[in-house]
Amino acid sequence: MESLLANEWIQTIANYSVTILMLIVFLTIFETVTSYNNWEEIKRGNVAVAMATGGKMFGVANIFASSIQQSDSLLTMLLWGAVGFTLLLFSYFIFEFLMPGFKVDKEIANDNRAVGLLSLLLSVGLSFVISAGIKS
Repeated sequence: MESLLANEWIQTIANYSVTILMLIVFLTIFETVTSYNNWEEIKRGNVAVAMATGGKMFGVANIFASSIQQSDSLLTMLLWGAVGFTLLLFSYFIFEFLMPGFKVDKEIANDNRAVGLLSLLLSVGLSFVISAGIKS
C-alpha cells in the first residue's frame, strides 16, 4: 500500500477520496445535532441553513487540507481531520450556548440570515484556528 501511495497521483486521489467520505460522515453527524433537516431546508430555499451548512463544509474541508499538508500518512490525516471536526462541532455547541435570548438552531431553521451568516463565519474562522494547530 505504501508503494502505491508514494505516487503523487494516487496520494492525491486517496486524500480526496478520504476527505469526501469524511465530509459525508461529518455532515451526517451535523444533521443529527441540528433541529432541522439541512437538505430539506436548502431545497425549500432557506438561505440561512445553506450558509450554515456551507460554512461547516468549508470548515471541514479546510481542516482536512491542513491535515493533508501536515501528515505523512492517510491514517494521521484522518485522525487530525477527526480531531479538527470534533473541535468544530464543539464550537457549534458553544455558539448555541453563548447566544443570549434565542436558540441558534431555531433562528437558522426560520431563515434568519444574520444568524446563518454568523454560523458560517464562525465555522470558517475557527477552521483556520484549528488548522493552525495541526502538526505532523
